[in-house]
Amino acid sequence: MGQGIAQVTAAAGFPTRLHDIDSARVTQSLTSIRAQLEKLVGKGKIDAAARDATIARLSAASDLAQACDGAGVVIEAVPEDMGLKTELLRVAVKAAASNALLASNTSSLSITELGVRIGAPERTIGLHFFNPPPVMELLEIVRGLGTSEASVERALAFAKAIGKSPIVVRDTPGFASSRLGVILGAEAIRMLESGVASAVDIDRAMELGYRHPMGPLKLTDLVGLDVRLAILDHLHKEVGEQFRAPTLLRQMVRAGKLGKKTGEGFYRWKDGVAEPK
Repeated sequence: MGQGIAQVTAAAGFPTRLHDIDSARVTQSLTSIRAQLEKLVGKGKIDAAARDATIARLSAASDLAQACDGAGVVIEAVPEDMGLKTELLRVAVKAAASNALLASNTSSLSITELGVRIGAPERTIGLHFFNPPPVMELLEIVRGLGTSEASVERALAFAKAIGKSPIVVRDTPGFASSRLGVILGAEAIRMLESGVASAVDIDRAMELGYRHPMGPLKLTDLVGLDVRLAILDHLHKEVGEQFRAPTLLRQMVRAGKLGKKTGEGFYRWKDGVAEPK
C-alpha cells in the first residue's frame, strides 16, 4: 500500500519520501514503481516525460524523522497495530511541519484514539486508500472526533489533487468500506469452507452477476489474508458476532498462506498473476 500511495502522490506532482523499517523494502518499492511506470509508457497511458518526472519526485529516507522532516502530509501504511501506528506518528508530530496532516491508511482502527495518543487530534485523519492505489479511484477520508474542519477540507483538497474521488465518513469501527468489504469476503470464505463452490466460481458469481471488477476471494488475496483477519478480529470485538473470522481464514494465516505477497492464498500467484489452485 505504501508503495502504491507513493506512486500516486509522486505522479500527481508531490515530492514524496518513502521510509520503511527495512531499507531493502524501500529499494524494492522504488524498483517496482519504475517497472509499473514503464508498463504505463508501453501502454501509451503516460509519456516518457511523465515517467521521468514521477521518478524524480521519489526518494528513499533511511530515517523516519528524515522522511517526515518538514512534510505537509504524512501518510502511514504500517500493519494494523495501534501501538505501531502511534509510535510512528509521534515521530511525525515532531518532525513534520507544524500544520502537517497526520494521516493513517488504517482500514479499521480508531482515528479518534490515534489522534489522542499522538497528542494532535485536530490534525489526525484517516486517508484510506484501496488496493492497488494507482488504479482505485476511491479515497475514504475518516474524520475523528477531534479532527478539525480545516483538516477535513485540506484532506478533500489533497484527494482531488491526487486524482481521487473522496468520501467523508465518521470514525466508527470499520468505517464504511471495510465493514461492507470484509463481511462479503468473510461470507465468501465460509462458502468455500463448506464446499458451496470453488474459489474461482464464487468470484465469478460476483464478477459476472454483480459487475464486481474482482471477486471477494481474489481481492482478499490481493489485500492480504493477514490484513483481512486483523480487520475481522477488530470488528468482531467492536461491533459483534457477524464479524467472527472464518476458521479457514485463520488456518491459512497460521500456515503463512497470505495471498499474493507470499505466492499463495485462495489462488496461486506467479509473476503477479492469479492461477486457480
